[in-house]
Amino acid sequence: MKHSNIAIFIPHAGCRHKCSFCDQQTITAQKRLPGQGDVRCICEEAFREISDLSQTEIAFFGGSFTAIPHPYMLELLEAARPYAERCKGIRISTRPDAIDGSILHMLQTYSVRAIELGVQSLDDSVLQKNGRGHTAADVERACDMIRREGFELGLQIMPGLYGSTPETDRATAERVCEIHPDTVRIYPVVVLEGTELARLYKAGTYQPRPFEDMVNEVATMMRRFQEKDIRIIKVGLHASEFVGTQALGGYYHPAFRELCESRIFRKRIKDAVLLAAAGKWEEVYKIAVHPGCISKAIGQKQENLHYFYETFGTRLYIVPDRTVAPFEARIVKE
Repeated sequence: MKHSNIAIFIPHAGCRHKCSFCDQQTITAQKRLPGQGDVRCICEEAFREISDLSQTEIAFFGGSFTAIPHPYMLELLEAARPYAERCKGIRISTRPDAIDGSILHMLQTYSVRAIELGVQSLDDSVLQKNGRGHTAADVERACDMIRREGFELGLQIMPGLYGSTPETDRATAERVCEIHPDTVRIYPVVVLEGTELARLYKAGTYQPRPFEDMVNEVATMMRRFQEKDIRIIKVGLHASEFVGTQALGGYYHPAFRELCESRIFRKRIKDAVLLAAAGKWEEVYKIAVHPGCISKAIGQKQENLHYFYETFGTRLYIVPDRTVAPFEARIVKE
């Protein structure tokens, strides 16, 4: 069954620090904080449209939920609780340094089942340069507490931050694998107008790595998370006219995940050919992939087909085969 979220955004609420990259109002296209009536209205409308509530969560996103004033947090949870009891529960996102035992016990009484932490990086220097206000040790402490209390754990990371390198981002991904959350979201940096990162970008102090390099780096992260059986919920900011018009640089693309998945298949196909042919490329290969992965294997605008032809002089024919696991590729023997 397909998972779905009933998203309720609380932009900037609870944020005690203005991070270098952050402009939640642009990301969510929302400025007003929701009240109890808004929560009930959103849930009622969603419940009328969703057929399978067993795979549906009410999700409070856009701010540091456990850092907002507790009376307001409890108002939102009280409004959501009757609906949470009829679906899978409540999912929240928050900061690693806004978690403690009393907060977790409070959340348990309101059908909160999943907590996502905005980690961004696990390199203390990168965290400090981007005004995060917490350390990697805070992340590990929060993860341990969340797991111990039985919540589903999600981590959100942001490769390409000011002061980061491919090496620090790789190290963050590897540390995420060691923590082994249930889910992960990957948000490559987008430079938004009005942020500190935009000021650094305009001054030439911050220079993002090339877009194609980031696609390849994130594809590598995704392969590692897949190997570790960590579910990747999202890659890249959601497509939005507001983000699109306010993005000055970085890695915004309405189909960033698809670009990365295409690179994963490029590597899978190349590995399959090298294994089967000992490095000798033939003129034509028929490659079997799972039916749901055909477009990913071909790539946007057939970029993978063009890559193999232009690089190795090889024509690929991608065919569906339900016996092939998702994100795997198999050479079809004629």
